[in-house]
Amino acid sequence: MTDHTARLDHIVLWVRDPLAAADFYEKAVGLEAVRLAEFAAGEVPFPSVRVNDETILDLMPLSFAARMTMLPGSADSAGHPVNHVCLSLPRDGFDALLGRLEESSVPMSDLAHDSFGARGKATRSFYFRDPDGNVFEARHYD
Repeated sequence: MTDHTARLDHIVLWVRDPLAAADFYEKAVGLEAVRLAEFAAGEVPFPSVRVNDETILDLMPLSFAARMTMLPGSADSAGHPVNHVCLSLPRDGFDALLGRLEESSVPMSDLAHDSFGARGKATRSFYFRDPDGNVFEARHYD
């Protein structure tokens, strides 16, 4: 794998209830919450969940859409998530995620095999939605 200097730092997801979203990502997806207590205390505007040492998902309250004035039309993206975010996991993490989502009765797509991604063909992959409608793909490579 080529070592690139650019890294994916964070993705901002619009959510109705950041605390409920953080709970979903912690319990069903297995990601660690960041700044949750600070958000609950009103000290920071949104919490996040950690994907890995370098990447987080920011759980931005949908009510903040009107504040998105950094570019013309930015507020218009509220409620319009990207097509999907893909999480690449080791095989055991992939299997554990499948189990947690099944336990939480989260609807999932069928398993796919050999879908192309950043590291070539993934052994298995599937899709699921979070409670706010954001679509995620999970995959593992051998």
